[in-house]
Amino acid sequence: MELALETRNSDVIKVYDEKSDSFKFVKRDKGFSKQLCTIEETLSKFGLLKNEIKVYLYLARVGEKKAGEIAEAISLHRTETYRILRDLEKKGILFSIFEKPLKFTAVPLDKAIDLLVDAQKMRIKLLEKEKANVVDLWLSMPQIKVEKAKKELFQMLEGEQQIILKAEELLERAEKDFQIFAPSDYLSQLYYSDFTDKLKRRHSKLDITLLTENSPKSNFFIDQLQLPKSQTGIVEAQGLPCFIICDQKELLISFHENDTREDADKKKFKTAAIWTNYSAFIWTLQTLFIKLRESCNSIPANDNSI
Repeated sequence: MELALETRNSDVIKVYDEKSDSFKFVKRDKGFSKQLCTIEETLSKFGLLKNEIKVYLYLARVGEKKAGEIAEAISLHRTETYRILRDLEKKGILFSIFEKPLKFTAVPLDKAIDLLVDAQKMRIKLLEKEKANVVDLWLSMPQIKVEKAKKELFQMLEGEQQIILKAEELLERAEKDFQIFAPSDYLSQLYYSDFTDKLKRRHSKLDITLLTENSPKSNFFIDQLQLPKSQTGIVEAQGLPCFIICDQKELLISFHENDTREDADKKKFKTAAIWTNYSAFIWTLQTLFIKLRESCNSIPANDNSI
């Protein structure tokens, strides 16, 4: 069995051959590299650090190994390797084998992810329990009286999750009007989150209008949402950002920022957004939304001909 390990040269990888018990250098397998990169990025979302991921994936692929063998194979200092092994064992995704010398083995990837997910869920539950205690403690402290005057505020947000949470917050706070313009990529993000389910639950209590650009992807999501036709519209508009206006008092505008890297295979975009209650800004986007809504009347909502 051969195991490919990352080296400093992006075109060459270090390969260990168990039959000859030696390493050799070969050209990088682009497909394998992409798959491994995807797995590493996913594991990092569960709270594992870069070197922890390297140690875990190495053991998950090669089976039981001694700490020294692991350190040499992935070019880590032995002290750091021992620390990482203990940390991963505490997380429940590694086992120690009681042999001399001591060896380590990894829990299968699917089981490891289950354990990491469960740990995150438990952490969230504990934080939720602490909320009441912290709030009570805060309210028990002497409060300084501050005059509440309306201020025009801005808030910068980054990352799809934070933006969707803010959109849900606006939806929860909405009393009358809730207007959304979401190009196909943004509409996809909203659809695959809890936001659209909450939107459908509130559509009878709010004057909701959802507009999107004219594309097969947008038409598909509009059909899947099954909102009343009076609340949706398809418009001929390209290159506009996603924006949400709540009760003509709050605005959330989202945009993609290109994330250029040296490796062309890793081109990505970052999602960022601005929330504001600045009236002039809201008025500008409100005017744009009205123009878009007026233009959608002549476009059939189920036109999939493009």
